[in-house]
Amino acid sequence: MEKNKKENLIKKNISESISQRFGLSSSFSSKFIDKMISIMISGLKKNEKIKIKNFGTFKKNLKKSRIGRNPKNNEIFEVTERKNISFKSSKYLKDKINNE
Repeated sequence: MEKNKKENLIKKNISESISQRFGLSSSFSSKFIDKMISIMISGLKKNEKIKIKNFGTFKKNLKKSRIGRNPKNNEIFEVTERKNISFKSSKYLKDKINNE
C-alpha cells in the first residue's frame, strides 16, 4: 500500500518561481528571499508584529516557565521560559484556500 507523499514548498522552489515569472536571475531571486526573511527575523526580534496584507500576521509570544512531566518515567522537570512565533492567517487567505 503506497502512502500519499506530501511535497513541501521550499525556498529553492519559490526562488525558481520568482525568477521564471519576472525574468530575474535565480541568484538574484534567491538573495531577495534571503534578505526578506532576514528583515522579518529582525522585526520579530524587535518585538514587532509582521503584517502582510492578504496573507497574515506573524507575532512573537513569550511562554512562561512551567512544570513538565516525562510521560515515560513520570520524572518532573522545569520547562524553561522561551519565545514562540505564532501566525494568524488573514480572512482573504482563508477564503482563497477554502474556496478553491
